[in-house]
Amino acid sequence: MLIMSIQKLKIVDIGHSNYSIENALSILETSISQSAFEGRIRVIKIITGHGTGKLRSAVRDWCKDQEGRFQAVIHGEDYTMFNRDASDMRADCDLRHDVDYGKGNRAVTYIWLW
Repeated sequence: MLIMSIQKLKIVDIGHSNYSIENALSILETSISQSAFEGRIRVIKIITGHGTGKLRSAVRDWCKDQEGRFQAVIHGEDYTMFNRDASDMRADCDLRHDVDYGKGNRAVTYIWLW
């Protein structure tokens, strides 16, 4: 019997490509819509990078504007065992090996899809 692990995490790196904020948010929207439509991906890990923080702020503001669309939005600095959404997302999506867990990495944001 062959057992395959289904990848439930998609990484979208919009912070290291010199995209404008508008283009980066467009790429993010497309990735989320496509993942939600296909149904396999449950978590989008957005890498915004450490730069000036403008992209990180834009992504997080965009997420706030999408309230109710996602099961949770978890900022990298809150991605710890003390955050219930983070713990529940990790268990639901089998993210035991994510290197950013507990690291306080502000350069990432997680979107947990329904």
